[in-house]
Amino acid sequence: MTASSTRRMTATRSRIAAVGAIAVAGTLLLTGCGDQTKSKDKGSNSAPLADKLPAEIRQAGVIKVGSDIAYAPVEFKDKSGKTTGIDPDLADAMGKQLGVEFQFDNGTFDALLTGIRSKRYDIAMSAMTDNKSRQEGVDPQTRKKVGEGVDFVDYLSAGVSIYTRKGDTGGITGWSDLCGKKVAVERGTVSEDLAKTEAKKCPSGKKLTIEPFDDDQLAQTRLRSGGADAVSSDFPVAAYAVKTSGGGKDFQIVGEQVEAAPYGVAVAKGNTQLRDALQAAMNEIIKNGEYQKILQKWGAADGALKESVINGGK
Repeated sequence: MTASSTRRMTATRSRIAAVGAIAVAGTLLLTGCGDQTKSKDKGSNSAPLADKLPAEIRQAGVIKVGSDIAYAPVEFKDKSGKTTGIDPDLADAMGKQLGVEFQFDNGTFDALLTGIRSKRYDIAMSAMTDNKSRQEGVDPQTRKKVGEGVDFVDYLSAGVSIYTRKGDTGGITGWSDLCGKKVAVERGTVSEDLAKTEAKKCPSGKKLTIEPFDDDQLAQTRLRSGGADAVSSDFPVAAYAVKTSGGGKDFQIVGEQVEAAPYGVAVAKGNTQLRDALQAAMNEIIKNGEYQKILQKWGAADGALKESVINGGK
């Protein structure tokens, strides 16, 4: 779920380089309206890193998270309607360190950074690629200023993939083969940016048609019905779709993943205390082993970082 210029270490929502097989497991509690997922230690002043948080968040006991909760296995609703995935599990683990609840509110991916600017969310955590365009608040295609930019607390590495209907690749083996084809993508992601860049290279008479959707599941439905030739999304999402859709009979990945880049938790530029508290919590769960357990649980261990850094995307 990614908006960028070069890729989910240089692009926009591609959403994990060389990630292993995706596992379906685990759930977090979904509470209240707006698809809110909470961690367990609300307002716990005994939490080891609680004093690093801004006073108003520590007092409220809540960090409001904007997320596109339709991007399995990073964040999605399970069959019971509960929100689960890599991001909610990591947030829950960080919440124990910080003594607050992370409340996940569902929103469209391309509106999450706007939600931070309007203070609807404190942060965005949604398989969002950390790149210079987002850091600087510029459009990756025009390079024009479109926002204030954000800081990122990096936590995972991911690349972008293409997948087609199983047994019906249409000769697609990579991005250059999309000319003359129709590709479905999630709006505002690195996949959309890469498709736009590729479309400019296509020869006359072989137009690349790009169909953007509000979420990745709609793009998958378009491909499944034959309305598109391919879908592009982050590798972990593509791998999960290939493994689970139709019992593994619907889709297949074609070509290699590209544009490996870090996912980051997005924080407003001026909110450095919250940013640094999140980085401290992320590094603590890396240190204590919870981070590795979560990534292993979801089949994403190959995308693990040794250390969380600020704005590591290029």
